[in-house]
Amino acid sequence: MQIEEIIERINSFLAEEFEVDADKMVPTANLKETLDLDSLDYIDLVVVIESNFGFKVKPEDFTGIVTFQDFYDYVVSRVQPKELA
Repeated sequence: MQIEEIIERINSFLAEEFEVDADKMVPTANLKETLDLDSLDYIDLVVVIESNFGFKVKPEDFTGIVTFQDFYDYVVSRVQPKELA
């Protein structure tokens, strides 16, 4: 799966799950503010990631994620090694 495909897939499920206009999901935007995430929303986000990409997410994985680019990089780093195996 190409990086562009991963980002497109992420934006698609985030727009649907959190009812946010895809135009607001730009790499430099703040993930938490744009999606209006609270602590329960993070649980929904973890479930959506796990069901869409098939890997387990640990709460500490989110400590360095601030922007959409951080989030894209995190998912890409978790998806691509599995594809190379």
